[in-house]
Amino acid sequence: MTAVTDTLLNTLEHCDMVEIDGLHAFEFALDEFDNLHIECMDGRAAKHWEFTPAQVQAATFDPTLQSWVITGDSGEHRLVCLTAIGGHDDDDELEDA
Repeated sequence: MTAVTDTLLNTLEHCDMVEIDGLHAFEFALDEFDNLHIECMDGRAAKHWEFTPAQVQAATFDPTLQSWVITGDSGEHRLVCLTAIGGHDDDDELEDA
């Protein structure tokens, strides 16, 4: 859950996956100028979004839908920042016991 005081930039730096407009992005990154780049596939079509630092800064969190609303050159988009759940191999611990 994202705290109301968090910024999108801070949230992006600590998340593992991004969903934009209901599509899971296979790649997202902040470049050296803090431009946000998001890429995903919609069927066979590759989609790409780019947001400026000002657009990222102006994004607002919607606590009802647990997502960020960001407005770019192509209009308004909804971002969901996700954290991956990792596990470890419990079999190794059993062998050590």
